[in-house]
Amino acid sequence: MDREDVMIKPRHFFRFTNIVKKNRNTVEGSKGLLKFLGPAFVVSVAYIDPGNFATNISGGSKFNYALIWVILWSNLMAIFLQIMSAKLGIATGHNLPEMCAMVFKKRTNWIFWIIAELGAMATDLAEFLGGTLGLYLLFRIPMIYAGLLTGVLTFFICYMEKYGQKVVELIITLLVAVICIAYSIELILAKPAWTQVGIHTIIPNLPNSEALLIAVGMLGATVMPHVIYLHSQLVQYRCNDNSDSGKAKHLKMEKLDVIIAMNIAFIVNAAMVIVSAAVFHKNGIVVDTIEQAHMSLKPLLGSLSSGAFGIALLASGLSSSAVGTLAGQTIMKGFVNLSIPVNVRRLITMIPALIIIAIGINPMNTLVLSQVALSFILPFPIIQMLTIAKRKDLMGALANKIITRVIGILIAIIIISLNAVLLYLTFTGRS
Repeated sequence: MDREDVMIKPRHFFRFTNIVKKNRNTVEGSKGLLKFLGPAFVVSVAYIDPGNFATNISGGSKFNYALIWVILWSNLMAIFLQIMSAKLGIATGHNLPEMCAMVFKKRTNWIFWIIAELGAMATDLAEFLGGTLGLYLLFRIPMIYAGLLTGVLTFFICYMEKYGQKVVELIITLLVAVICIAYSIELILAKPAWTQVGIHTIIPNLPNSEALLIAVGMLGATVMPHVIYLHSQLVQYRCNDNSDSGKAKHLKMEKLDVIIAMNIAFIVNAAMVIVSAAVFHKNGIVVDTIEQAHMSLKPLLGSLSSGAFGIALLASGLSSSAVGTLAGQTIMKGFVNLSIPVNVRRLITMIPALIIIAIGINPMNTLVLSQVALSFILPFPIIQMLTIAKRKDLMGALANKIITRVIGILIAIIIISLNAVLLYLTFTGRS
């Protein structure tokens, strides 16, 4: 063998070292991203909570694939707002309610707190009902006892926070994975018309005023106000470098976290509408209750489908209840510096849901209306964020640029306009 053949030429050596460096950077980059993943996955639970089940199933069974575009646009709004919330938390070192307490007058903050608490209560109601229904559908536990068991399981998840935020993030991420797997099974079994899915994802369509009600409910169920407050708190755990470059890197990683988590939530939400349209609307079934949705899936798609639905609903209810509790703590402590024990707050939240269960009100209708209520509350945290995030004295180098402010204002205008149209149609009785 020629000596030249066994010698490593300089250009080959440099090429080899460059490959090694690139691989090392890729591994280090992956580890860096994994370190920052978590907050957006906790927040994403609110976008696939039981309120989403109600609005998406109702929308799909009544209007076929027509409202999938609402899920897409709601998700884009959610990504924008969650990135802004994370940016505020990273830039200031405080959550949004705490910043409101610093910027606005005390009386104004009491009003903000009351409105935010009403939103949190509507959210908790939906999440608690979802967990209760999941237990009832899967194990036929009487609704009252299923409600109490849901409360106990939620307490357990929240109690795990004493071992660190990472533990809660892991539990909730696992529950999100369960929901994703369950709806993947549903989607495979449903065999939807994918051409129609594509068309209605791109082209907006509102057939009548009832469709508008469902669309506003979808918006409220997807772009949820309580997790806008919570996200600005969750990022604090990872705020180790307070330099401008450190904050910029943190924000970059958090954007990736948001994009990954929110798009997973979008796929699950879209799957709910698609499955409902492909199964219920196709067979002429208008779903009025969650129980009906569960029961109808079994003869149409088999026991695997109905079981997956029940498991997804239970995982959604438990995970989102825990997130709702964390958000409630952030809201209460931040705006008015109240500190009520979590268990007491949870018991107060359970009472409305247990009353609804006891007197036999349709949980599906309650879930849809609770999400519409959230849509009316949503403009408040958006306006608060826009007001604070434009100030360089508070945000430093991460203060919102003009284009960001314009997009935020447009989102607020869209939501307020939809709410105004909905009120008009409701009180005039037009369709």
